Amino acid sequence: MGKLSGIKVVDLSQFLPGPMLSVMMADQGAEVIKVEPLHGDPARDQAPFEQGQSIWFRNLNRGKQSVALDLKSDEGRAALWALIDDADVFIEGFRPGVIKRLGFDYDVVAARRPSIVYCSISAFGQEGALAHHPAHDMATQAMAGFLSVNDGPDGMPVVPGVPAADMAAGLTGLSAILMALIGRQASGKGDYVDIAMFDAMLPWCAHIVGDALGGGEPPRSSSQRSLGGAAFYNVYETADGRHVVLGGRELKFVANLLNALERPDLIPLGSAEPGEAQAPLIAFLRDTFKSRTRDEWVAWFADKDVAFSPVLDFREAFAAPHIAERGLMVEQDGAHHIAPPIRFKQEQPWTPAAAPELGGDG
Repeated sequence: MGKLSGIKVVDLSQFLPGPMLSVMMADQGAEVIKVEPLHGDPARDQAPFEQGQSIWFRNLNRGKQSVALDLKSDEGRAALWALIDDADVFIEGFRPGVIKRLGFDYDVVAARRPSIVYCSISAFGQEGALAHHPAHDMATQAMAGFLSVNDGPDGMPVVPGVPAADMAAGLTGLSAILMALIGRQASGKGDYVDIAMFDAMLPWCAHIVGDALGGGEPPRSSSQRSLGGAAFYNVYETADGRHVVLGGRELKFVANLLNALERPDLIPLGSAEPGEAQAPLIAFLRDTFKSRTRDEWVAWFADKDVAFSPVLDFREAFAAPHIAERGLMVEQDGAHHIAPPIRFKQEQPWTPAAAPELGGDG
């Protein structure tokens, strides 16, 4: 019995944001009906595969049921209404206007099921000048300003390694749905949630965007304290062409490292303004880290109280002891699952459920 046992979710979303939202509900016992087109969620076809299923698809759709429907047909629409009639939550991720043309917009659904919590997920929201502009994660990040600080030393923006807009929308949508379900306990009525990937990203820049909010200069990575302008919040290459990071700017970490490197004279630079003032310290650390391999630095830092980490690739990261100690990767019947980050002390250890075959439940 999970925290959401007894909650029924009808989920029409595909790819990342919506499925990530609803899999977190499924992991906590919600009954999630994944309504797919007849050809299925495109994530089903994304390699690599394991035990006959896409690893991507399985990790975002485990524990759900799959119903394949043609929503342009009378039969398909009738089948969807049958699912909605006793549902608590409805999720859709079409471009704005599509769900209305199909006959399942919020006003129509709520008229028939007033208690429904209805969540629409899109790139830019259901209203506004950009509402109908097509965009996936990177384009949304670009429009929100985030790509401008996802750059290399030459200032050239690079493709982000994490689909932050997708995931922010899923997390924000989950929070909103849970809030609406709590509110429904008092009012008996559901609500509509308009979740935009663009909107969901914006709070993530509060720590760097202060000047720009007031009409001033935008943040630049080379001079910003947490984007590359500070010596003790930076990435350094090692002798073997790999990398390490210093990830804490507190003066105690600065002093601990520079004393260990026999350069106490550089400690005052650790509290200097990011950018040019810290350039001599950054240069020293660049030269220093190139004197040993990554793994040699890992061994050297083992007894030092410094916010230091090696840069691991995903294979190294998932093979690290911490993953096993925290139970963050679970193998079940030959299939690998990334475990839920949410865990409760009063519940039994988590066991992954299977992901559905297309249309396997109706």
